[in-house]
Amino acid sequence: MIAINKIAEMQLFSYQQKVDGKKIAVVPTMGYLHEGHISLIKEAKKHADIVITTLFVNPTQFAPNEDLEKYPRDYQSDFKKAEEAGADILFCPDELEMYPIGYNSTILVRGVTDKFEGVKRPTHFSGVATIVAKLLNATLANITIFGQKDFQQTLLIKRLVKDLNFPVEIIIAPTIRESDGLAMSSRNTYLSKESRAIASSLFHALEEAKVAIGKGERQRKIINSIMIKTIRAKQQFQIDYVAAADAETLDEPDEFLAGDKIVLLLAVYLGKTRLIDNAVVKIPSSLNESNF
Repeated sequence: MIAINKIAEMQLFSYQQKVDGKKIAVVPTMGYLHEGHISLIKEAKKHADIVITTLFVNPTQFAPNEDLEKYPRDYQSDFKKAEEAGADILFCPDELEMYPIGYNSTILVRGVTDKFEGVKRPTHFSGVATIVAKLLNATLANITIFGQKDFQQTLLIKRLVKDLNFPVEIIIAPTIRESDGLAMSSRNTYLSKESRAIASSLFHALEEAKVAIGKGERQRKIINSIMIKTIRAKQQFQIDYVAAADAETLDEPDEFLAGDKIVLLLAVYLGKTRLIDNAVVKIPSSLNESNF
């Protein structure tokens, strides 16, 4: 694996690969790679000849009061992990390369960003849309791989690619979890030992809601209350939002219909650490039908 830190060099490399008939997949990351990232790189290897892992902590998706400065970073470890997972290129530009002096453009995607994360972090999604567009242009990727853990982000990226006519296939890979169900995240390193011990309650909240749906529950507020009850059983959690919504539009009807694909979304603070998670569920047509 080789590292590239200039956009022009990255584009030239990708152009040459395409001339040779090779397919390129890109896995965008902010580094501090864990098994979730590794799974995305391995998934990319199944679909492309060349896999590019990007490493860039994007400042435009952090609000002034968020954790940009303390976001965990370990370049040497990231290089080794990406290489061992099978990446061919580590694209690791610095901030000035991605946002040079005079840079003054932002992409705004409406609709799927108007709720949940978009309300709680109002500048976040414009930063995500902008950097994803720049990374796709820099890598000239045929395929891009994202994890389901950032579910609303995946809807944003699908809309971005469709609306702006990027010739890119999007693959959404399953959330990778710890043995107790906690979704893997670079921010899990912020958790104290005590907080880590109860963090799996978020996974249990999702699982309990899925069981209720499988037994026939369709009322949105009741599904929400099942998740909230489990989370509030641990007083250390501070709920940001908990919601069941349509998995494509994020609409929140009073009652879901048989066959509807819905997403269970949650965001909480555990101490000073903000954790998100989700699960996608199908409303069964009958009690004999699986909802997974």
